[in-house]
Amino acid sequence: MNISPAQKQTRTLVQAAAAVCEEKKGQDTRILALDPVDSGLSDFFLVTSATNERQAVTIADEIELRLKRNFGVYPNSVEGRRNGEWILLDYVDFVVHVFLAERRAFYDIERLRKSARPMTPGEFDVELKAVLAAKTRAVRSAAKDKATAPAWSKRVEARKSAGAASARGRKPTAAKHKAKKGAPQKASGGKTRRTAQSKRRA
Repeated sequence: MNISPAQKQTRTLVQAAAAVCEEKKGQDTRILALDPVDSGLSDFFLVTSATNERQAVTIADEIELRLKRNFGVYPNSVEGRRNGEWILLDYVDFVVHVFLAERRAFYDIERLRKSARPMTPGEFDVELKAVLAAKTRAVRSAAKDKATAPAWSKRVEARKSAGAASARGRKPTAAKHKAKKGAPQKASGGKTRRTAQSKRRA
């Protein structure tokens, strides 16, 4: 599974919010991976139950505080905090639903999202770690390929340079041979002309 940096961030936030639900004794916490066709703007629903209004508010407040403090993320909107029966924290890419147990049973949000894939926080963590591990392997592989490419290029470049130097070394030698061959001819030609002129004068 390939995920973008934004999707990775969303999953990390959902994981952090789910951890708060577990710490604050939320019951039957579930993460619904929503079908892209059916999900609209959100990728995940995080659903948990509280035994009373006070616990529901505590869970919602702690999720909001933890995501703000650790990630600098704020909910787009918060609903239901006043009565505490169903508190909704909308983070756009994921939505947190903190229900009183009886309200959750009544609305049965999991049934309404039949196409969603439900996961426990533990299953979600395993999937996220697998995704990140695959991403890390891909990055390391790309870095390794990049590191070996220059070494190969250097070897090719060295061979080219050696060949060029060898060619340059041969050219002057050939020129010298030509110069040596040409010099006696010019000298000889000069002597012949001077000798012929002397003979004419004589």
